[in-house]
Amino acid sequence: MLKVALLGAGRIAQVHARHIYDHPDTVLFSVSDLFPAAAESLAEKFSARVLSTEEAIAHPEVDIVLVATSTDTHADFSLQAARAGKAIFCEKPIDLNIERVRACVAEVNERGVPFMIGFNRRFDPNHAHLNRALRAGEIGELEHLQINSRDPSPLPDDYLLVSGGMFRDMTIHDFDMARFQLGEEPVSVSVTAAALVSPTVKAAGDVDTAVITLQTASGKIAVINNSRRSGYGYDQRIEAHGQKGCLYVANVPTTTLVKVTEEYGAQAQKPLHFFLERYQEAFREQWKAFVAAIKEGRPVPTTADDGLKALLLAEAAVESFKTRKVVTVSL
Repeated sequence: MLKVALLGAGRIAQVHARHIYDHPDTVLFSVSDLFPAAAESLAEKFSARVLSTEEAIAHPEVDIVLVATSTDTHADFSLQAARAGKAIFCEKPIDLNIERVRACVAEVNERGVPFMIGFNRRFDPNHAHLNRALRAGEIGELEHLQINSRDPSPLPDDYLLVSGGMFRDMTIHDFDMARFQLGEEPVSVSVTAAALVSPTVKAAGDVDTAVITLQTASGKIAVINNSRRSGYGYDQRIEAHGQKGCLYVANVPTTTLVKVTEEYGAQAQKPLHFFLERYQEAFREQWKAFVAAIKEGRPVPTTADDGLKALLLAEAAVESFKTRKVVTVSL
C-alpha cells in the first residue's frame, strides 16, 4: 500500500481523499491544513491522522505527497516533498510566477522524483477517446481543433481577485487540452478578450470572455472559446476537424431524457452544472493512472514540464491581450 500525505482539506482535497481511500493500492495516511478543524474533519472521515505539513512531508512512512493547498504554496510544498524523496501529485498551477515555476520544475526534474500535475481533463473518458481516435488517424491529419469551455456562472469575487486571471486559472486547462489533442506544440498565441460578465473582473483589469487562437509550426489551428458564464450548465465541448472528417465530444447532460411534443418539439436536458460532476470520472482515472505509474516505475502521464508549458501559453495569452498582437512561443 502506498501511503499518501494529503496537504489541504478544501473542496478539491476532499475529492482526492475519496479517490485515495477507494483505490486498492493507496491509503490516506495523513491530512494537513491551515485550519485544524477542517483537517480533523476530513481525517476522521477516512481514518487518517492529522499532521502539520512539515511532519507529513518528512514522515518516513509517507510515499506520496498530494498538494491540494492554495496556489501560492504549491511550489514550496512540492520542493519540500522532492527534497524528502517523495512522489508528488500537485494540483495546477505549480505557481503563478513563471520563473518560480521554472526553478521548481528544474529542481524536481534534477532530483528525479515522480511529479504529476493535476490536468484531470486528459483522463476524462470522452477526451481520452478523442485523443486515441486522433492518434489512430481516424480523420487523417488533424487540421483544426475547437475547444468550448464555459463556466456556468462567475466565481466569487474574493477568488477571482487572487486566481491569477482567467488565462492562468481557467484557460490553463484548455491550453493543456489543446497540446494533448494537437499532438504538436503551439508556436503562436493570439487573443481577443473582454470583461463582459463581472464588474469585479473588469475593475481588476482581467477578462471573463475570450477567444484564443493557437497555431503549430505545421499550421494546425486550435481555437479556444472561454466564458465565465453560460447560464445553462458547464459547457465542455471539443470538435476536431481533419482531412477525412470530424470528431466531436458533446456535453454530458444531466440525464439522457429527451422530451418531444407537438407544441415545443424536441427538448434535451441541460449539461451537468458543476465541474466536479462533469469530471468526476476524470479525477478518479487520473489518480489510477498516477498510482499505476508509481507502482510500475513508469513516467507519470502529466509531468511538471506539462505544467510549465501550459503556464507559458497562459503568459503568452496575457501578453497578446495586452499588446493586441500575435505572440510567438517556444515550448
